[in-house]
Amino acid sequence: MERAAKSLAKMLLSGAVSAEDLARAAWPAAVGARLASKTSAKSLVRGSLIVEVEDAIWQKNLFQLSGHILKKLAEVLGSPIIRDLEFRIAPPRRPPQPARRLRESVSVDEAERIADPGMRIVYRQGRKKASA
Repeated sequence: MERAAKSLAKMLLSGAVSAEDLARAAWPAAVGARLASKTSAKSLVRGSLIVEVEDAIWQKNLFQLSGHILKKLAEVLGSPIIRDLEFRIAPPRRPPQPARRLRESVSVDEAERIADPGMRIVYRQGRKKASA
Protein backbone atom coordinates (compact mmCIF):
# COMPACT_ATOMS: atom_id res chain seq x y z
CA MET A 1 0.00 0.00 0.00
CA GLU A 2 2.85 2.37 0.79
CA ARG A 3 4.45 1.78 -2.59
CA ALA A 4 1.21 2.64 -4.34
CA ALA A 5 0.81 5.77 -2.24
CA LYS A 6 4.35 6.89 -3.05
CA SER A 7 3.89 6.39 -6.78
CA LEU A 8 0.55 8.21 -6.72
CA ALA A 9 2.15 11.11 -4.85
CA LYS A 10 4.96 11.25 -7.44
CA MET A 11 2.41 11.29 -10.28
CA LEU A 12 0.56 14.16 -8.62
CA LEU A 13 3.74 16.18 -8.08
CA SER A 14 4.93 15.61 -11.63
CA GLY A 15 1.63 16.90 -13.03
CA ALA A 16 1.13 13.83 -15.21
CA VAL A 17 -2.26 13.15 -13.63
CA SER A 18 -4.68 15.65 -12.13
CA ALA A 19 -5.73 15.50 -8.49
CA GLU A 20 -9.30 14.78 -9.58
CA ASP A 21 -8.26 11.75 -11.63
CA LEU A 22 -6.18 10.44 -8.74
CA ALA A 23 -9.07 10.91 -6.31
CA ARG A 24 -11.49 9.04 -8.59
CA ALA A 25 -8.97 6.25 -9.12
CA ALA A 26 -8.31 5.93 -5.38
CA TRP A 27 -11.99 5.60 -4.48
CA PRO A 28 -12.39 1.85 -5.31
CA ALA A 29 -9.09 1.03 -3.62
CA ALA A 30 -10.11 2.86 -0.44
CA VAL A 31 -13.68 1.54 -0.09
CA GLY A 32 -13.36 -1.90 -1.66
CA ALA A 33 -15.03 -3.56 -4.60
CA ARG A 34 -18.40 -4.07 -2.94
CA LEU A 35 -18.92 -0.41 -2.02
CA ALA A 36 -17.39 0.76 -5.28
CA SER A 37 -20.04 -1.22 -7.20
CA LYS A 38 -22.80 0.73 -5.40
CA THR A 39 -21.14 4.15 -5.63
CA SER A 40 -19.30 6.28 -8.15
CA ALA A 41 -16.73 9.01 -7.47
CA LYS A 42 -17.65 11.80 -9.87
CA SER A 43 -15.47 14.84 -9.24
CA LEU A 44 -13.19 16.68 -6.83
CA VAL A 45 -14.37 20.20 -5.98
CA ARG A 46 -12.21 22.33 -3.66
CA GLY A 47 -10.94 19.30 -1.77
CA SER A 48 -14.35 17.64 -1.52
CA LEU A 49 -14.89 14.38 -3.38
CA ILE A 50 -18.40 14.16 -4.86
CA VAL A 51 -19.66 10.57 -4.71
CA GLU A 52 -22.93 9.39 -6.27
CA VAL A 53 -24.85 6.73 -4.36
CA GLU A 54 -27.92 4.66 -5.22
CA ASP A 55 -30.36 5.95 -2.60
CA ALA A 56 -30.80 7.82 0.69
CA ILE A 57 -29.96 4.74 2.77
CA TRP A 58 -26.53 4.45 1.16
CA GLN A 59 -26.08 8.19 1.54
CA LYS A 60 -26.79 8.10 5.28
CA ASN A 61 -24.65 5.03 5.97
CA LEU A 62 -21.65 6.28 4.00
CA PHE A 63 -21.92 9.70 5.64
CA GLN A 64 -21.53 7.97 9.00
CA LEU A 65 -18.42 6.17 7.69
CA SER A 66 -16.92 9.27 6.06
CA GLY A 67 -14.19 9.73 8.71
CA HIS A 68 -12.95 6.18 8.22
CA ILE A 69 -13.16 6.51 4.42
CA LEU A 70 -11.18 9.78 4.50
CA LYS A 71 -8.40 8.06 6.46
CA LYS A 72 -8.31 5.21 3.92
CA LEU A 73 -8.22 7.67 1.02
CA ALA A 74 -5.31 9.58 2.60
CA GLU A 75 -3.53 6.26 3.14
CA VAL A 76 -4.07 5.19 -0.49
CA LEU A 77 -3.15 8.57 -1.96
CA GLY A 78 -0.25 9.26 0.37
CA SER A 79 -1.33 12.89 0.75
CA PRO A 80 -4.46 14.64 1.99
CA ILE A 81 -5.84 15.65 -1.41
CA ILE A 82 -9.39 14.90 -0.27
CA ARG A 83 -10.48 16.84 2.80
CA ASP A 84 -14.21 16.07 2.70
CA LEU A 85 -16.72 13.68 1.16
CA GLU A 86 -20.09 14.64 -0.27
CA PHE A 87 -22.58 11.88 -1.01
CA ARG A 88 -25.27 12.66 -3.58
CA ILE A 89 -28.13 10.47 -4.70
CA ALA A 90 -27.63 9.56 -8.35
CA PRO A 91 -30.47 10.31 -10.75
CA PRO A 92 -32.59 7.22 -11.35
CA ARG A 93 -31.53 5.20 -14.33
CA ARG A 94 -34.01 4.29 -17.00
CA PRO A 95 -34.67 0.55 -16.99
CA PRO A 96 -34.07 -1.44 -20.18
CA GLN A 97 -36.87 -1.01 -22.67
CA PRO A 98 -38.18 -3.80 -24.91
CA ALA A 99 -37.22 -3.40 -28.54
CA ARG A 100 -40.02 -2.42 -30.89
CA ARG A 101 -40.47 -4.54 -33.94
CA LEU A 102 -39.24 -2.74 -37.00
CA ARG A 103 -41.73 -4.39 -39.34
CA GLU A 104 -44.76 -3.29 -37.28
CA SER A 105 -43.68 0.32 -36.96
CA VAL A 106 -42.78 0.62 -40.65
CA SER A 107 -45.92 -1.06 -41.98
CA VAL A 108 -48.30 1.10 -39.92
CA ASP A 109 -46.52 4.27 -40.96
CA GLU A 110 -46.39 3.44 -44.65
CA ALA A 111 -50.04 2.46 -44.94
CA GLU A 112 -51.23 5.54 -43.10
CA ARG A 113 -49.34 7.84 -45.48
CA ILE A 114 -51.53 6.78 -48.41
CA ALA A 115 -54.32 9.35 -48.76
CA ASP A 116 -56.65 7.29 -51.02
CA PRO A 117 -58.57 4.70 -48.92
CA GLY A 118 -58.88 2.26 -51.84
CA MET A 119 -55.14 2.35 -52.57
CA ARG A 120 -54.45 1.93 -48.85
CA ILE A 121 -56.46 -1.34 -48.86
CA VAL A 122 -54.67 -2.57 -51.99
CA TYR A 123 -51.31 -1.74 -50.42
CA ARG A 124 -52.15 -3.63 -47.23
CA GLN A 125 -53.33 -6.70 -49.17
CA GLY A 126 -50.17 -6.69 -51.25
CA ARG A 127 -48.03 -6.43 -48.16
CA LYS A 128 -49.93 -9.31 -46.58
CA LYS A 129 -49.27 -11.54 -49.65
CA ALA A 130 -45.60 -10.59 -49.69
CA SER A 131 -45.09 -11.52 -46.04
CA ALA A 132 -46.90 -14.89 -46.32
